[in-house]
Amino acid sequence: MGILAWVVIGLLAGAIAKALMPGKDPGGVLVTMLIGVVGGLLGGFLGKVIFGVESINGFFHLSTWIAAIVGSVIILALYRLVTGRNGHGHGRHSHA
Repeated sequence: MGILAWVVIGLLAGAIAKALMPGKDPGGVLVTMLIGVVGGLLGGFLGKVIFGVESINGFFHLSTWIAAIVGSVIILALYRLVTGRNGHGHGRHSHA
């Protein structure tokens, strides 16, 4: 798959991951896309290691999308853990 396909998959997989795990995350589209691309790579790697299958077969294969979404959910959870965001958005912080 080419770079453009990875960007599209990343954007969509990251958006789906955020929809599955609602909450307020900074970064907008760029962070969503990066989470999706890294998540797709992670999902493909885990699919190969755990199940012994090639998870990233092509843009239109269901296994590619499942791997990217699962990986994106994992990356989003790790991102929130590292940044201390739990996804519940406890309001704005005042800076005095």
